[in-house]
Amino acid sequence: MSAPVRTFTVRRVQLLRAFFAAVSALMITFSSDHSAVVGFSVFGGFVAASGIVLVLGAWLAVPAGARGSLILLAVINLAAAAVSSVPALRVDAAFFIVVIVWAAASGLVELIAGLRARRTDATAKDAITVGALGLLLAIILLVIPVGYSLQYSVEGAGELTLTGIILAVGMLGGYTAIVAVFLAIAGFSPLRAEETPRGETTKDADSAAAAGERIESGGAA
Repeated sequence: MSAPVRTFTVRRVQLLRAFFAAVSALMITFSSDHSAVVGFSVFGGFVAASGIVLVLGAWLAVPAGARGSLILLAVINLAAAAVSSVPALRVDAAFFIVVIVWAAASGLVELIAGLRARRTDATAKDAITVGALGLLLAIILLVIPVGYSLQYSVEGAGELTLTGIILAVGMLGGYTAIVAVFLAIAGFSPLRAEETPRGETTKDADSAAAAGERIESGGAA
């Protein structure tokens, strides 16, 4: 007998992650306030939603033996969401620390998971790319000084100030925008074995199906 078809697949997990990343990118883009409070609010919602999607993905989209990386990613995201919800921590320095730690940890986990599964999982290259983007975000935020401040003037707008937190929140918005586009493209791309669980190759699935057909044919004879 062939394995039951999964209605909640890895591709759907990617599309949901893309959706919440896109919402976060739009909220940052169309907000005139790039303070730590606003940055934490958007970031907290993004990682909380992503964590829930990853839990669902681990439970419904992959077999039991391949859930480790998704569960670990979910824990990292939900932990970041919990920290982001503490009002006392919504200051500039804390925003840098929390987002850098989250980006480095989640990026490293996803990158390693993708590299380990690249020979058996058709979606591994997507995990590698998203993981690399997370590490890149962490590096960029490490380079931006927390106390950076630049005074400049724009004709018709007067004197303006560009600060480190404005740059950091903007970088987060750029990251979520890129991730949203990439995961949306990946989610809508056809997968040669869409219902093949992670960790099981297309060849394995075909062999299992062929074996099932031989057994059924033998029983009918």
